[in-house]
Amino acid sequence: MQKFKVNEIFYSLQGEGTRQGKPCVFVRLQGCNLRCTWCDTPYALDLKQEHKLMTTQEIIAEIEKYKCNFIEFTGGEPLLYLYKNLSELISTLLACDYTIAVETNGSIDLALLDKRVIKIVDIKCPASGEADSFLVQNLDYITARDEIKFVVASREDLEFMRQKIREYRLPMLPCEILVSAVTSSISLEEVADFILKNALPVRMQLQMHKYIWDSDKRGV
Repeated sequence: MQKFKVNEIFYSLQGEGTRQGKPCVFVRLQGCNLRCTWCDTPYALDLKQEHKLMTTQEIIAEIEKYKCNFIEFTGGEPLLYLYKNLSELISTLLACDYTIAVETNGSIDLALLDKRVIKIVDIKCPASGEADSFLVQNLDYITARDEIKFVVASREDLEFMRQKIREYRLPMLPCEILVSAVTSSISLEEVADFILKNALPVRMQLQMHKYIWDSDKRGV
């Protein structure tokens, strides 16, 4: 029986994106193929770090405790499990009328992900150290329910974002383009001013959960 390495499952408010503020059950899977310099979940990166082995049935039983129909798979990088029965788990939840979102770093092929899943897809900027990781073909699978996200930590990142918006013709896609700031490295004012000065077709966002709870608190 396939088991997943689960870092944590918790019930909170969606802190980012177009669904910000909605109650959500987060399933954080262990392990990531990237190592972003500013990662805010370093405890979920390494497959050898502390985790709990859970079956599909055990994950669903935990989700059912919260009486919430909005589920987000995050990590780490949840799509590392896509070819190891994550698709089956997602299909089971969709059949039970759950709304499913997956937050992914953009480096893994989205072709096999169920089209009904909400995709929150990163395009990594230079300050992350992973700027060459994005699979451009993933843009072919973006729908109006999905989100493209840039996390910026420097002026170089802002210029990179502007370039990629133009190069990938992102405004032609039906989805929202989101921008988050690494506030320890760049000011919110600088990001906002850059967006306005360049008339970028993006939505700047704050990580709401970090304003409600301590920024280092887990399970929120």
